[in-house]
Amino acid sequence: MTDPAADATRAVHRVDEDLREEDLIDRDLDGSTFERCDLRGVRLAEITTRGTRFVSCDLSGADLTASVHDGSAFTNCRFDRTRLSTARFTGCKLTGSDLSGAVLLGTEIDGGDWSYVNLRGADLRRRTLAGVRMQHADLTDADLSDVDLSGTDLTGAVLRHTTLRGADLTDAHLDGVALAEAHLEGAVFDLTGAVLLARSLGVEIR
Repeated sequence: MTDPAADATRAVHRVDEDLREEDLIDRDLDGSTFERCDLRGVRLAEITTRGTRFVSCDLSGADLTASVHDGSAFTNCRFDRTRLSTARFTGCKLTGSDLSGAVLLGTEIDGGDWSYVNLRGADLRRRTLAGVRMQHADLTDADLSDVDLSGTDLTGAVLRHTTLRGADLTDAHLDGVALAEAHLEGAVFDLTGAVLLARSLGVEIR
């Protein structure tokens, strides 16, 4: 006889499925994998995932408010109008995902790999992104005022019209970044960053 409680905690592997009508809020999704699944508008508020993988899924309009994710991955996913308010991502991988239309009020990011993410126009003011890997992230028109970016890997990131007023960029990796395209009033750099900024501004250093 099947134990319903055991089914609720069993890791699942779903591929190419429409999950918009399924109730996932009460399921333990730890270790589960969702590939190319349609999760538009799904209610996932306050859910907790550990080691869960979402690959090329559409989470547009989904509600992940106050959700907690530890070591999970959302790679090449779409988050248009997705509610991520006060969600927490610890050591997560979001490589290649599009969060340009997501609601990020109070979202917490603790480490992890956010390379190649689209964060165009994102409001990330006064957050801590220290040590996060954000190589080649698109931060065009994003507001990162007073953000802690110390030790963050921004190699090749796009900072076109990005607001970095008062941001801490000490020990950040800034190779290949056009710093002159960003708003940097009050931003803090270490010596290496200051040299890269000067070069981006066309200043010759001898």
